[in-house]
Amino acid sequence: MDVKEILKHVDHTLLLQAATWEEVRQICADGVKYGVASVCIPPCYVRQAAGYLQGKTAVCTVAGFPNGSATTASKEYEVRDALANGASEIDMVINIGWLRNRQYGLVEDEIRTLKAACGDKILKVIVETCLLTEEEKITMCRLVTNAGADYIKTSTGFSAAGATFADVELFAGHVGPGVKIKAAGGISSLADAEKFLSLGADRLGTSRIVKLVKGGEASGY
Repeated sequence: MDVKEILKHVDHTLLLQAATWEEVRQICADGVKYGVASVCIPPCYVRQAAGYLQGKTAVCTVAGFPNGSATTASKEYEVRDALANGASEIDMVINIGWLRNRQYGLVEDEIRTLKAACGDKILKVIVETCLLTEEEKITMCRLVTNAGADYIKTSTGFSAAGATFADVELFAGHVGPGVKIKAAGGISSLADAEKFLSLGADRLGTSRIVKLVKGGEASGY
């Protein structure tokens, strides 16, 4: 697969707690230069980034990140605030405790509430696969589909592990029509990126791919 084609699927990501505006600005500049799908950045920088980018690259940010245990009302506020500041894509984290409690209605209703807040903007649902059983992963495919979200996403990159080929393949076999897949966390090579896409991923959450294309060290998310 052509490198430019891979880059079109990348959410160029910087979500570290200590990220500075200058570091985020560089992520934005690289996002424009290399033609990525979006830049995924902390909520506090969304307004600055949107002003800097002027629509040249989509701005993605997070809600309920990274643990997912905030209330639905808090997550909904985060979504509405981010959209008002110029974000066009939101990556939310599910309440993993609710899922493990088998409170599936609460999980689905929360996703549906946040999708309603997003309207025609993109909502990606982070399920943190490294903490889930296979049954729970399959259940999340169903809940994300039923709630009308745009993507199911493997990982925050802040837990025990990131995306795996097996999880993307599992998602591809169980999500409903119209639901896309985002692999995130630990994608460390162009070969890995290409394989994730071939298995059914539509987006790749990573900072490493752009670093590799720039000829730098492939470290980080």
